[in-house]
Amino acid sequence: MAREAETAADGLSAGHRGDPAPPRPTSDPPTVVWDEPRQLAALEARDITAWFGDHMVLDQVSLTMRAGEVTALIGPSGCGKSTFLRILNRMHQLVPSASLAGEVLLDGVDIYNPSMRLTQARRDIGMVFQKPNPFPAMSIYDNVVAGLKLTGARLGRTERDNVVQECLAKAGLWNEVRTRLRQPGGALSGGQQQRLCIARALAVKPRVLLMDEPCSALDPTSTRVIEETMAELVKEVTIVIVTHNMQQAQRVSKQCAFFLAAQGEPGHIIEHGPTDAMFGSPQDPRTADYVHGRFG
Repeated sequence: MAREAETAADGLSAGHRGDPAPPRPTSDPPTVVWDEPRQLAALEARDITAWFGDHMVLDQVSLTMRAGEVTALIGPSGCGKSTFLRILNRMHQLVPSASLAGEVLLDGVDIYNPSMRLTQARRDIGMVFQKPNPFPAMSIYDNVVAGLKLTGARLGRTERDNVVQECLAKAGLWNEVRTRLRQPGGALSGGQQQRLCIARALAVKPRVLLMDEPCSALDPTSTRVIEETMAELVKEVTIVIVTHNMQQAQRVSKQCAFFLAAQGEPGHIIEHGPTDAMFGSPQDPRTADYVHGRFG
């Protein structure tokens, strides 16, 4: 049965809809300890079908995104990759006309189960968008810790300082901004802003990090730094990335899923498997045509 989408505030990811305010919890969240142990998590989509109003955009999509790996979602524009990504952390619900059927399991637990708090799902499964979206008027420091209030983490000043340094270091940004943490995040370059957004996402200790074309607006040097950052992050967080750059998919991912939608039809997965096999010996001729640049 399709689940009707609910309207939900999402302070951490609201930046793509305009100039956001700092996140505020909509209900009392559970208190968490920031440095509690976090195991690598597997994410599994089962029979996901999605609609916008009466228009079906995804049909029976199933995919396992293995713990501690980068999974790349590839395919032409309009085949449902970004919609699928947003379903993976309940952002699909932000669209009033949206609905879906199927399950999204984080280590076997359906994140759409009524017992699962929205804030918990967003904490466990973070998102980085195509366009960098730091809170522009906030300082670099405050951008990083913006989501901690939402999760219920109560940290002293020294602990917050440590979180900021650790997350900026993991995002490959600490050495570039360590002397100007109180300057506005919006004053950074595009590549630095994207890494700041990664640091902000990491501050809430996600188990999965979703990245929707995170390098599409960046220059080659910034892209290389982001890719190097991903290679380090995947040691402690499962990553799912949407990319139209086939070379990037080959460089950063271990698993790959090829989405396609015929004209007027919903998107679905044509083929998925190890990235080397998807690019070296694909089983479907449509996959071979796409990864070798013959369409798309």
